[in-house]
Amino acid sequence: MAKFIFITGGVVSSLGKGIAAASIGKLLEARGLSTAIIKCDPYLNVDPGTMNPFQHGEVYVTDDGAEADLDLGHYERFTEAHINKDSNITTGKIYYTVITKERRGDYLGKTVQIIPHITDEIKRNIKNVSKDTAVDVTIVEIGGTVGDIESLPFLEAIRQLRWELGESYALNIHVTLLPYIKSAGEQKTKPTQHSVGRLREIGIAPDILLCRTERRITKEQREKIALFCNVDREAVVEAADVRHIYEVPLSFKKEGLDDLILKKLNLKREDKDLNDWTNFVIKRLKSPKNEVRICVVGKYIVLQDAYKSIYEALVHGGIANDTRVNIIKIDSEALERGKVDEKLKGANGILVPGGFGDRGIEGKIRAVQYARENKIPFFGICLGMHVATIDFARNVCGLKGVNSTEFDKQAGNPVISLLEEQKEVKNLGASMRLGAYPCKLSKSSHSFKSYKKDIISERHRHRYEFNNKYRKSFEKQGMVFAGINTGQSLVEIIELKNHPWFVACQFHPEFKSKPDRAHPLFRSFVAAALEHRGP
Repeated sequence: MAKFIFITGGVVSSLGKGIAAASIGKLLEARGLSTAIIKCDPYLNVDPGTMNPFQHGEVYVTDDGAEADLDLGHYERFTEAHINKDSNITTGKIYYTVITKERRGDYLGKTVQIIPHITDEIKRNIKNVSKDTAVDVTIVEIGGTVGDIESLPFLEAIRQLRWELGESYALNIHVTLLPYIKSAGEQKTKPTQHSVGRLREIGIAPDILLCRTERRITKEQREKIALFCNVDREAVVEAADVRHIYEVPLSFKKEGLDDLILKKLNLKREDKDLNDWTNFVIKRLKSPKNEVRICVVGKYIVLQDAYKSIYEALVHGGIANDTRVNIIKIDSEALERGKVDEKLKGANGILVPGGFGDRGIEGKIRAVQYARENKIPFFGICLGMHVATIDFARNVCGLKGVNSTEFDKQAGNPVISLLEEQKEVKNLGASMRLGAYPCKLSKSSHSFKSYKKDIISERHRHRYEFNNKYRKSFEKQGMVFAGINTGQSLVEIIELKNHPWFVACQFHPEFKSKPDRAHPLFRSFVAAALEHRGP
C-alpha cells in the first residue's frame, strides 16, 4: 500500500504549498521512492478551463487533456510523478460525480449527504491515484487556507483517511507563516499557533510544521512553537525565503525534512545528495556566464501566475545555455497606444504567449511585425502563432480584411479559423482541442534542429487553427510549414525563411519543460537570443 503525505496551509494564502509538495516529491525521489502528487481544489468549477486568467492564473494541461491547476506544473517540473486528469480533484468534480450517481439511483434511496457521500468520493479519488500508479508515496495538497468553509469536506476526508490508514501510513504537514513585525522588531509565532489550533479543532494534528519565514527561526522560537502546537522540536522545519524556487528542495534537505518524513512513515532508504541538481540547476541559476533580455508581450502581464509555465520554461532555457534570462513583461495593449520600438528596444528575443479574446491583439501583431522586420528571434505560442500568421498575411502578402474568426467572424481573409470539430460544440467546459497530439517536423527546419527528431508529441489547448486554404500562397512568400499533424492535416509550427530564428507553434511547449531538461524550443530560442545579443 502507498503511504500518504497530506499538506495543508494556514494563516494566509499563497504560502507556496504547491512548491512545498513538489520539493518534498523531489527529495523522496532522490531517496529512491516513487511518488504521485494530487492537488485538491475547493472551488465548485469542475476544472479551471473556463476561468479568467485574472481570477485563476494559468490553466495547466496534461498529456491526457485535463485542464488543471498551475500547481500541477510545479509537480511535473520538480519530479518524475505521472500527472494526469486524476491529479487534480475539485469540489465541482466531486459533487458532479455524486449527483450523477444519485440521479442514476446508485445510493438506493439513501439521503445523500456531505458525510459520508462527498467525503467518501474524495477518499476514493485520492486512493485510486495511488492504486492506479502503484507508487510508494502519494502527496496530497489541500488548496485554500484552514478555516475556509469550502475546504472543510477535503479536510474531513483526509482526517478519516489518516485514521483508516494508521500512523505509519500517513502524516500531516502544515505550511504556516511566521510574520516579522518590522516596527516591533519581532517575528511572531502566534498566527502559527492559531492556525494549528483551527486544524486541531477539526480533528487533524500536524506531524510536521513548515514555517515560512523571512528570517531564521531561533532555538527558542522552535521550542515555543513545538510546545504550543504539540509537535516534536525537530518537526518545526524552517522554510526560509529563497531567491529561486529550485533552491527549495535544497533548503528542505538542509533542514533534514526527508529524514524526518522517512522516520515518521517508517521507511528506510539510503541517504543521497542532490549534487546533480545543485551543480546543473542552482549554479547556473546563481552564476551564469551570459545574460539576455527576452520581452514577453501578453495580455495578462499584470498577473504573475497567468504565464507561470512560460516564465519557468524561459528560465530553463537559460539554465541550458548557462545564461540569465531577464524577462521584460510588456502589456500588449500598451503597444497599441505607444511606439513599438521604444517598448521593445534592446530585446534579444520576443515571445508572444497564448490567450483568448480580441483585447490587446493588435499590440501583439505589432510586436510580431517588429521582430520579423528587425530580425529579432521570435517565439509565438498558440495565440502567438495566430497573430504571427495575421501579421504575415497583412504585411508580407498584402491581403486585406485579414483576421482570425475568433476576433472577426466576417473577416474577408480568415487566415485563422475555427476547428471543424469545434463547430458543433455547445458547452464550453473541457471542449477545446486538449492534450497531446503528434506532429511531423520538416528536416530542414529550426524546429527539427531543436528536437533532433522528426516525430514529436506536444500538448494543446485551442479552438482555432491555421486555415489550410492559404498554405500554398504563404509558402510562395517565404513561410515554412515546419510541423504538421498529418492525421488531421493541421499546421502545428510555422517558421520564416531569411530570418535567424522565427518559430511559432500551435501547441504549448512550456508544459513539458524542466529545469534540468529544458524544452528543445525554449533552449534553442534562448540560444538564438544569445547569438543575436552578440559578444
